[in-house]
Amino acid sequence: MGRVKSSAIVVVLVLAVGAGGYFLIGTLMPAKARVATAPVIPVSADTVGQQDMPVYVHGIGTVQAFKTVTIKTRVDGQIMKVTFEEGQEVKAGEPLFQIDPRPFQAALDQAQAAQQRDQAQLSGAQLDLDRYSKLIGSGFQSRQSVDQQQATVDALKGSIAADQAAIDTAKLNLAYADIRAPIDGRTGQRLVDPGNLVQASQNTSLVTITQVKPIFVNFTVPQDKADEIRRNQAAGALSVIAYASDDSTVLGQGKVSLIDNQIDAATGTLRLKAQFDNADERLWPGEFVNARLVLANRAASTTVAQRAVMQGAAGYFVYVVKPDSTVTRRTVEVADMQEGIAVIKSGLQPGERIVIDGQYRLIDGSHVKVDAPKPQAGTPAAAVNGKSG
Repeated sequence: MGRVKSSAIVVVLVLAVGAGGYFLIGTLMPAKARVATAPVIPVSADTVGQQDMPVYVHGIGTVQAFKTVTIKTRVDGQIMKVTFEEGQEVKAGEPLFQIDPRPFQAALDQAQAAQQRDQAQLSGAQLDLDRYSKLIGSGFQSRQSVDQQQATVDALKGSIAADQAAIDTAKLNLAYADIRAPIDGRTGQRLVDPGNLVQASQNTSLVTITQVKPIFVNFTVPQDKADEIRRNQAAGALSVIAYASDDSTVLGQGKVSLIDNQIDAATGTLRLKAQFDNADERLWPGEFVNARLVLANRAASTTVAQRAVMQGAAGYFVYVVKPDSTVTRRTVEVADMQEGIAVIKSGLQPGERIVIDGQYRLIDGSHVKVDAPKPQAGTPAAAVNGKSG
């Protein structure tokens, strides 16, 4: 029985010594050796780049036609002909509608005939006045008859002037019967069909023409940017880039043409207007757009892919890949983030390698295996491959 107890005690002591030795070895093992046994984490890395980066002021707005004209009739009559197709591009002066011209032509002929009659009467009256004037000295005509004849001549001259006014009015109405495009633009929906009777007093719209080349974009920006915008605009018209509602599709680039003369007190925003050539007609009146006002340019900016930058309690940081394939966590100061690119104000130097994918599994000192970067949708190429531009 005593032997059994002695054997048990020996076994316990051996186990205790072994455990203590294992613990001691683990405690005395260098930290570098322990880290070496940690798993290698696959990541994607990229080189810190350097490029010129614009300074944007973001705004939202709508597209406005350069000119909009609502076509209406200025005379009464029946529409005899329509000479355009809905949605057609028209030039200024091209015919659109033809109102029955016959009543206006008849009025013109009548006014011209009346003028011819009055001119004939004036010629006769003027001859009589000349004869009366010659005979007044000889006593064959009295001063009264001469004055009456002069009044007749003057009245006929007035009638001829009225006839000319009637002729001008008739010609004008005849011209109004031929409705033509006042501007270059695109026609909208035809609102009145041929055969209908239209009246000027009814103020009926026939069609609307909008000019879309060039075109305007009205947008608003925060009021705290107003002073800087005005100062930069004074040096030269600022550029504006219009994006679709997805804020990634570029629709066009234009120049600021108007800075409003007051700030909207209700919203705290400043309204601006930019003019775009819109040669490809990608901007359409009434369309909602995101506007980016190019306020300035940061020359030779230090840039990285935006997805490489992480945010912690102490601010932004990145993981820098060291030559021994370990990473170190480094705090950075970010000046701006736009279009998938982060502009670094301090903390990184061009040419350094940083982790852009897989950093969520890392800690300071982790061993990494660098793979090729994985491009992400909507990320500019410069943010992926580190090229400057």
